[in-house]
Amino acid sequence: MAIEITDSTFDEIVLKSNKPVMVDFWAEWCGPCRMVGPIMEELSTDFEGKAVVGKLDVDSNQEFAAKFGVRNIPTVLVFKNGEIVGRQVGVAPKSKYTEAINSVL
Repeated sequence: MAIEITDSTFDEIVLKSNKPVMVDFWAEWCGPCRMVGPIMEELSTDFEGKAVVGKLDVDSNQEFAAKFGVRNIPTVLVFKNGEIVGRQVGVAPKSKYTEAINSVL
């Protein structure tokens, strides 16, 4: 299951992780975000133990969305060693997200 990430847990879960981390910036009211949600759930299972997959609700947690320039949602960022190494804005097929994680493993 994708981990729920908040502004208060972002540093620990994402920036200090020793594994690659994929973060889905989303909101409850966002239709396209609801299309990405199930993909993130699948990826969290597919990459269990190899990478971290999480979701950050931008309505409740605006600090890191602003810090990383998330202007449109869904935006999915991939982090490795605390640095952004990938960005996907809008809905993409599962293969695109899989490729993004595989490229940093």
